[in-house]
Amino acid sequence: MVYPIVKLILSPIYKLWLRKVENIENAPKDKPFIIAANHSSYYDALLIHVILIPRIDKKIHAMVNSLYWKYLIARIFLDLGECIPVFVDKEKNSKEKNKLAFEKALTYLKKGEIVQIFPEGTRSFEGKLKKAYTGIARLALRSRVPVLPCGIIDSNKVLPKGKNLPRFKRCEVKIGKLMYFEKYYDKKINEKILQETTRKIMKEIAKLTNQKYNY
Repeated sequence: MVYPIVKLILSPIYKLWLRKVENIENAPKDKPFIIAANHSSYYDALLIHVILIPRIDKKIHAMVNSLYWKYLIARIFLDLGECIPVFVDKEKNSKEKNKLAFEKALTYLKKGEIVQIFPEGTRSFEGKLKKAYTGIARLALRSRVPVLPCGIIDSNKVLPKGKNLPRFKRCEVKIGKLMYFEKYYDKKINEKILQETTRKIMKEIAKLTNQKYNY
């Protein structure tokens, strides 16, 4: 069992605030894929991990803002989870560092492992979908692996902005069907294709969360 701490400790704790999970069978056990989920709370950070790892028994490498590596406890957990740091524009040499992060994600996928991305890049505290970045599309098209859309509902009510402890609320997770983008594989990747692919992924997440994606 990869990450035994997830199964033995984190999973039971997380489920205290988890109302239900739908369609977990959509997550394959025999192939790599990219998890794309919406993000509205710190509670989301490990939520998909504790749901999927007991089923697929594979590592999930989350792409995470590099700023969290500045905190000792966070850095220990991020390194144990083999997370991938993503650098914001204001950091020195951020473009070069993000290219390396992207290649690391590709390497994990080629090894048959899983990569997780929050396409919005940051939390939407009110739970409404924000405009997504195209990194999810670029990774999907370069790696040629499917995307698993996941909709997280009400996690912002479990652990709202500014709160250090969870409230007496529960969230739910709806897992969509794998998304394939074969029609783009043999085409030159350009901004139009990246935007179209990103929009398709976000529209699936919108359906799962009973929202609309209007970007």
